[in-house]
Amino acid sequence: MQEQEVTPGTEEFNKMVFKLSESMNDDTKQALSYNGNQLEEIQDGIYVMPVYVTDDFNIFFVVSQLIEDDWIVAFTEATIENETEITDLSDPIPTGEGLNLLGEHSPNDANQLLKYFETLVEAKRGEWRLIQ
Repeated sequence: MQEQEVTPGTEEFNKMVFKLSESMNDDTKQALSYNGNQLEEIQDGIYVMPVYVTDDFNIFFVVSQLIEDDWIVAFTEATIENETEITDLSDPIPTGEGLNLLGEHSPNDANQLLKYFETLVEAKRGEWRLIQ
């Protein structure tokens, strides 16, 4: 069954998540590098990486088993103090919603990130799923 494509920037895209094809391991961690950044494990089974950081808005990847046993790439907003100390992370934001949020702040960065996810799909590293 062919899935219907959901367009970024739409309300429905907010419900999209990016599911990894395999569990987190060193190879997966390396493959998910973005813009010179790598995922760091902040606690057992939870990995984060900065994606977009400015003075007034920042968004990080958070990768964990968020839905059953599936590894999901979601987003989180971080509280940053003293310019480099991450003191708090928001609840996970679905991948599509995070991309839409980034698009409101920087459409170019959101498009760049969308291309990144397309590359992961082409490499069979993950797929888009609609949350029910």
